[in-house]
Amino acid sequence: MFCNYCGKNIQDDARLCAYCGRLVLGFCTPRRLERSRFDRKIAGVAGGMARYWASDPTLVRLLWVFALLLTFPLAIIAYLITWIVIPEEPEYVYPATPAVVHNPQ
Repeated sequence: MFCNYCGKNIQDDARLCAYCGRLVLGFCTPRRLERSRFDRKIAGVAGGMARYWASDPTLVRLLWVFALLLTFPLAIIAYLITWIVIPEEPEYVYPATPAVVHNPQ
């Protein structure tokens, strides 16, 4: 089998290309419900749910507000439980590119 991106020969059962690190066509990343680190107003619950459902975060926040208005104590308890139970998305730290030393000689 060949990688769709770099064109190198890879194993037939590989999910990732060993050369460029991309997912092979036909495989998709598994979806996980995680609280958002960047799209948050309080705890990132609505932002994470919106990413999981491929929806607009404002719509999910409005659904939480309507739930709050209809069932006041239950919505607060549900939000606190989701805040505790849903893990926060991992923080990605990319390695710094090495500094280019220009040696004029």
